[in-house]
Formats: sequence, C-alpha cells, structure tokens
Amino acid sequence: MSELLLRIKHMLFGWGAVGVVYTFCDRFQGEGYRLKPLTIDSLIPFSPSAVWLYLSFFLLVPLGYLLTPRSRLRWLTRATQLSALGAGLVYLIWPTTMLYPPFTDEGISSWLLGWLVFVDSSQNCFPSLHAALTLLAVWAITVGRRRWIAVASLVWAFAIVFSILQLRRHLFIDLVGGALLALGCGWLAARLDSREKRNKDMTYE
Repeated sequence: MSELLLRIKHMLFGWGAVGVVYTFCDRFQGEGYRLKPLTIDSLIPFSPSAVWLYLSFFLLVPLGYLLTPRSRLRWLTRATQLSALGAGLVYLIWPTTMLYPPFTDEGISSWLLGWLVFVDSSQNCFPSLHAALTLLAVWAITVGRRRWIAVASLVWAFAIVFSILQLRRHLFIDLVGGALLALGCGWLAARLDSREKRNKDMTYE
C-alpha cells in the first residue's frame, strides 16, 4: 500500500468514527440540558464571519494525518476513535445544548453559517469534538517537525478555537471538556501503543 493510501485509510478509520458516533448520538439521545455561558463567553462578540476559520478545521484534521510521522499514524487514529467514543458516551448519558444567537442571512458568511446550523446538531455540545480533534491534529503535526511548522499549526488551532466561541457553536466549558478529552485519549492511545510494542518485542525474543 502506498504512503498516501495508508494515511487516507487511517483518516477514514479515525475521523470516520467521529462522524458515525456524532450522528448516532444525535439521533438517539434525549432532550439536551441547556448550558449557561460563563463570563468569558459574554466577552467574545458573536461574528458570522468567523465561519471561515471554523470550517478550516476540515483542512487541519486531514493535515494531521498527512504530516504526522508514519510511526504516529496508529496513535492518531486510536486517539481520535477513543475521543469519539468518550464524547459519544457523554452525549448519550448527558446530552447538552445552548442558547444559539439569532442572525440574518445577509452576506456569504451568514449564508454559510446558516447552512452549518442546518446540517449540524443543536446538541452534542459538551465536550466539544471540534476542539478535541483540533488539539489532536496539532499534536500529531508538531511531532518531529520544524519549529515554524509547530508554531504555525498552534496559531491556526487557537484561531479555530476562538472562532468556535465567536460563532457560538460551543461555550468555553465545552472547549475545556474537549481539550481534556483529547489529552486523556491521546495519553491512553500512547499507552496502548507502548504496550503493543512491548508485547511484540517479547514475541520476537
């Protein structure tokens, strides 16, 4: 299998699991508990133009699979799958929603946001998988890369996170939950990879 096809395969098994879990939970969960905004949420003004940065997430995640070292592909796939399962469990047990701001359909940014609102779930707020996958993608990209690539990907990630708050697609507490989910699942995936490597080494001894 070629290098590119291998990476696409990992992305389909990893990121694809997120889509399956997200859709399944949205279909079978109960009514969501409305989360209340914190002070930091009120300080960030709502802006439909942030939709462009928000959607750049769909470029960042594939770059995570394309740019991470080959030895980290299994880790990224597994961490993404674990994040999907962890978030899905919360979505089913404790579904959450929020008060979304009204907006007019004037301008291409508002039109695009309207389309996003139409296709996205109004629940599945906590934890934010958008934030979790952004962190995992940057984590994957920065491994073994030059400093400027690491800095650029981090700046991009922070811009995406800020755009999430600007669009009111999530609250700050959702982002914190997503970050903790990514860190926990990334750590667990690394532990599982290490254990598999040890078992393989023992087999060949």
